[in-house]
Amino acid sequence: MTLRGRAAAAAASLLTAAALAGCAPPLRPLGPLNQVLQQAGVNHAPALSDRWLALISGRQGREQVLLIHLQTRRPVPLPGLNRPDAQPVSVSVDGEGERLAMVRQLDGRTELAVYRRSTQSLQRLPIDPPGVPQQVALSADGKVLAVQVSRGGLWGVDLIELP
Repeated sequence: MTLRGRAAAAAASLLTAAALAGCAPPLRPLGPLNQVLQQAGVNHAPALSDRWLALISGRQGREQVLLIHLQTRRPVPLPGLNRPDAQPVSVSVDGEGERLAMVRQLDGRTELAVYRRSTQSLQRLPIDPPGVPQQVALSADGKVLAVQVSRGGLWGVDLIELP
């Protein structure tokens, strides 16, 4: 194929791709659920599973972890999770909404913890070798946790098997 033929073929491919992209409908937010989120305040660090949305929400500098059941579009209670002196950094939820993993700052340190809704208990998880956790991702079955950790100025990811 000649140079002119290749250029024409490339131009045709670009035009076809542009035409196909123009056919896609615009993405729209989910109205009723977004209204619930707006009422909660400023939201960030979302984690989505099949039926659950976990996120950090706050007003006037006071942030907390919220867990919203997607079918009912309502937050569920998380007794024992949100302390007034703790600042959540990252959150993740398993597929059943039973376990929430989180990184939070408390008393000048950053810690990793797992909350179990059925027992309303929070368990701090030590990091070995020591490091500073930043972000968490919990597997759908709630048995494996991926944690972004800083050690000596270098970032890494630890996989932790949960009991």
